Parts: sequence; C-alpha cells; structure tokens
Amino acid sequence: MIKIELIRSRIGALPKQRRVLDALGLRRMHSVREFQDTAAIRGMIAKVVHMVKVVRHEA
Repeated sequence: MIKIELIRSRIGALPKQRRVLDALGLRRMHSVREFQDTAAIRGMIAKVVHMVKVVRHEA
C-alpha cells in the first residue's frame, strides 16, 4: 500500500496532469489517498511526481 498526498496546487498544471490528479482523487491541497502499489498507480504518480508526496507503508 502507498499513500499519496497532493503538496502543490493544481493551478497552472497541464490538463493531462489535472486528469491524473482527478483519477487519483486528489482534488485539494494536502488531501491524502491510499492505493495498492500497482504499475498503473506508479505510472500515474510518474506524471505528477513534482506535485505529490508518496509515502509507502506496509499493511
């Protein structure tokens, strides 16, 4: 499992990056979501790595 927190504002982000944040459910600053650590989620994180903080923890 990994936790993802939005640490930079969506203002000024490219439309593709906004779609990724919407798909991840990160709509507000400092919102946190938890996901299974899959290749699809890792690919989404790679698109917005400069805007999010990723915390991995063992369940």
